[in-house]
Amino acid sequence: MSKANSTSTRQREEEDEQGSAHGAAGEQLSTAPREERPDTGAGVPAMSVIGWVRWFWRQLTSMRVALILLFLLSLGAIPGSLIPQTSVDDMKVQAFKERHTTLTPVYEALQLFDVYSSVWFSAIYILLFVSLIGCIVPRTGQFVGQLRSRPPGAPKRLTRLPAYTTWRTEADPEEVRATALRLLRGRRFRGHEVGDAVAAEKGYLREAGNLVFHIALIVMLIAFASGQLFKSEGGKLVVEGDGFSNTLTQYDDFKSGSLYDSDSLAPFSFVLDDFVGTYEKSGPQRGTPRTFEARVTYAEGAEGTERKGVIKVNEPLVVDGTKVYLIAHGYAPVVTVRDGKGKVVSKSAVPLLPIDNNITSSGAIKVMDGYKDKNGKKTQLGFKAFFVPTFAGHGKGQMFSQFPALDFPVLALSAYQGSLGVDSGLAQNVYQLDTSKMKEFKDKDGELLKKMLMPGEKLDLPDGGGSITYEGTEEWASFQISQQPGNGWALGGAVAAIAGLAGSLFIQRRRVWVRAVRGADGVTVVEMAGLGRSESAKLPEELGDLSAALVTTAPVAPVAPEKPDAADTPDGSAGTDATNEAGSRPVHPAEAPAEGAEK
Repeated sequence: MSKANSTSTRQREEEDEQGSAHGAAGEQLSTAPREERPDTGAGVPAMSVIGWVRWFWRQLTSMRVALILLFLLSLGAIPGSLIPQTSVDDMKVQAFKERHTTLTPVYEALQLFDVYSSVWFSAIYILLFVSLIGCIVPRTGQFVGQLRSRPPGAPKRLTRLPAYTTWRTEADPEEVRATALRLLRGRRFRGHEVGDAVAAEKGYLREAGNLVFHIALIVMLIAFASGQLFKSEGGKLVVEGDGFSNTLTQYDDFKSGSLYDSDSLAPFSFVLDDFVGTYEKSGPQRGTPRTFEARVTYAEGAEGTERKGVIKVNEPLVVDGTKVYLIAHGYAPVVTVRDGKGKVVSKSAVPLLPIDNNITSSGAIKVMDGYKDKNGKKTQLGFKAFFVPTFAGHGKGQMFSQFPALDFPVLALSAYQGSLGVDSGLAQNVYQLDTSKMKEFKDKDGELLKKMLMPGEKLDLPDGGGSITYEGTEEWASFQISQQPGNGWALGGAVAAIAGLAGSLFIQRRRVWVRAVRGADGVTVVEMAGLGRSESAKLPEELGDLSAALVTTAPVAPVAPEKPDAADTPDGSAGTDATNEAGSRPVHPAEAPAEGAEK
């Protein structure tokens, strides 16, 4: 055990030596907190409760844990998109439970029908929020401190840095340093003169981008949370010529966040003037919508000026912060119901719901009041309705529409009488007919009375019971009216997160030092070196460009050849050595000594 402990201790000492090889020059190139490694030697006492709390806080506020929580949050959102949610469509949830009796208890125990309000999803959400704040606050303080401080002075041995070059010049050291400082500032470096060297730094936007990215994540979390708490969303089906006023009683269905106040509904109204839909008539895309828009007249407030507007798919009408989306379209046959005396009991356009892409539709026509049978007794009528906008023709298969447009409309009806069940006080689907308390109208063969009608035709009820006439067809459009106050902030946070992430990935933070000192022979020795937070081929290239620019002001000094002794030459005269002294020309950073080499 002692041998293992000594080995790990030596490894840590080697890592610490490598990390401090550049001294102060390599410090504070990042605001990432240093991870404190506890000593694992024998005899170390166990941590106290406060120690464990501090350890847990350091782990929670580390970037590693924040990324893990972000991954868990995205992973936890997957069931919310695959499994029906109670907050979105309770009817789908009930249908799912009826089909999957074995899975339902498991899903209910795991709160998978209410993922976004579940305990485990909320816990991940809150922990991620706390982790990001705990990570950002200290790093922001450190970054501000770095902006207010100056780059550290040059290391004693610049040859140890990854990028290095040197040359000799006859220019004065003071002139070289002043020129280097102007050059670096012209390249947007923050620089100053420290002793016999110039220290400069660039790339602060890398850390700024990192902080912007994490702050943007917090903004997005707050925006999503506020959007869920204060949102409102409802649906409304409107037939051509009818309108909608933004009040709770006008909605077909309405959902809102737990902190939503109904008084905050934006006051506006609109009328559906016309729905325009055109479709591809041939080719592989036959039936695909080409024009799909609702033309409306809307007004803000009770006495607002009326304006014309067009609502298209993904192009909502925006009124006072509320968006009106076009989400569906269908047909509403206009029918007239008369009693046995020919009195009009009901005349209205009845919306039917599509069941396929060619808008084959089904629904129910209900006559609740005003009808009396042949004996004068008040009763209710119900008709199961099946509508096709383009009928294939008699004897050509099943009754399904062949095209979405109104090319050959046919309405099929079957008639019932009795109690519709609307007086029971229980909620009822307006598109379904409950025949449990109703009797069928019979034809002359004793079968259920039913008939296919074209516009202008009617179905006569037996025994002088009246009739129902198919007058024509109107179109309807279904709208979603939503108000989500956090959408703008969420979009802004997403854009800022992308920009910050790009900055943190593509901007390199680096430091450059230029040392100029006069040598023993009176010639100035210039050294340039660079250090980046991470290895990059661009740093030596940038240092080469800087040295080339500085050489124009501090040119390489010519080196006089050494004169050998007369005894070393045949004629006794001094020869000429064509080899230049080392350091008489700028050394490209690629030729610089390796890290750790002595100067």
